[in-house]
Amino acid sequence: MTPRSGLDITTSGTAVDTAALIALPWDVPLAEWPESALAALPRGLSRHVVRFAHLEGAVVAVKETTEFSARREYQLLRRLERLDVPCVEPVAVVAGRIDPDGEPLPTVLVTRHLRFSLPYRAVFSRRLHRDTLTRLIDALALLLVELHLSGFYWGDVSLSNTLFRRDAGAFAAYLVDAETGELHPSLSRGQREHDLELARVNVAGELMDLMSGGLVEGDVDPVATSQLIIDAYRRLWEELTADMSFRPGERWRVEERIRRLNSLGFDVEEYAIRTTRDGSELVLQPKVVDPGHHQRRLLGLTGLDVQENQARRLLRDIDEYRAVNHPEMDEHEAAHRWLTEVFEPVALSIPANLSSKLEPAEVMHQLLEHRWYLSENQSRSVPLDEALESYLQTVLPHRRDEDAVVLHPTTTMLKAVELPSENYD
Repeated sequence: MTPRSGLDITTSGTAVDTAALIALPWDVPLAEWPESALAALPRGLSRHVVRFAHLEGAVVAVKETTEFSARREYQLLRRLERLDVPCVEPVAVVAGRIDPDGEPLPTVLVTRHLRFSLPYRAVFSRRLHRDTLTRLIDALALLLVELHLSGFYWGDVSLSNTLFRRDAGAFAAYLVDAETGELHPSLSRGQREHDLELARVNVAGELMDLMSGGLVEGDVDPVATSQLIIDAYRRLWEELTADMSFRPGERWRVEERIRRLNSLGFDVEEYAIRTTRDGSELVLQPKVVDPGHHQRRLLGLTGLDVQENQARRLLRDIDEYRAVNHPEMDEHEAAHRWLTEVFEPVALSIPANLSSKLEPAEVMHQLLEHRWYLSENQSRSVPLDEALESYLQTVLPHRRDEDAVVLHPTTTMLKAVELPSENYD
């Protein structure tokens, strides 16, 4: 009988059923867990032993580490969650593990696997083009800005420590590994610059590794590409935090600046305007900025909690739906009608055998794009029902499953993402 009396489990109490958690084979080293307990998902590179396990119909990531590191990272992830930073959800810390011979086993950190997410090596399991690589880099740069604005110093910025979800043709990035992170009231320029240098070096090395496996186009320059993270970060950081001068008669530029920030997915909740010394100009300085402007608006209107770019596209469709069908309604009523008359019927029309291909919001986004292409090619306005039939027949069946990257990945995918050894340093 597995010795359970020594287990020390720390959990929020709401994240998971404790009984189901206890039932996992904690008396066995993680590298030797039986296949019956594991979920067949691709793993990213890690210095620790990491496995995916089934738990209550969901999938969790289990990482062996020291007790100090596990508890520290668990608390950090909980704090980042409260700050609404894109990161994985911490589930539990399991300490006090012993094997049947009474020998101690490492403490583990348990996090919930992010559905429809991909480790970067799975994204590259098929040879990717330069534009897709650029979108990954942009997503990582945006994540780094969001972390820094929250006062989080990462300390190990890399593609390996990030998960990616498709977001209306782009990617949204999520922090996976916070082991080296530190949360401060704010970051100094030196702390931010050190994170950027780590990103530049680590990503260049990761891209060289991918090139050696033939997973990136041969003309991609790893060093120049990693520099794109720095460039994208600096552009976004400047837009979000820099002062802007304008003359007293140019107050319209305040609205222009705010709209530009909104288009990047950030909302200006407060700003300060001060006069220059000679009184000839005013200076605008954003005081509090927060990511997810479109995401929050869509959530408030419909209850749909989706990615930022998906929210932007769906909001545009809601606005068009309202203008064409119900111009007399306010946006809340029109959004409810759109949800029940457009979005939900589309989600329900996805056959069961295709439901793990993409999440419903991404299906809706792609459907809208598909309808636009059909309409352009046929020089007519293609009805949504007709576009949906075409999409379900010609597009969705050929998509790779992205609900946890399929429970039965292909041999090619597994080879592309497998660890070179159980413990990668």
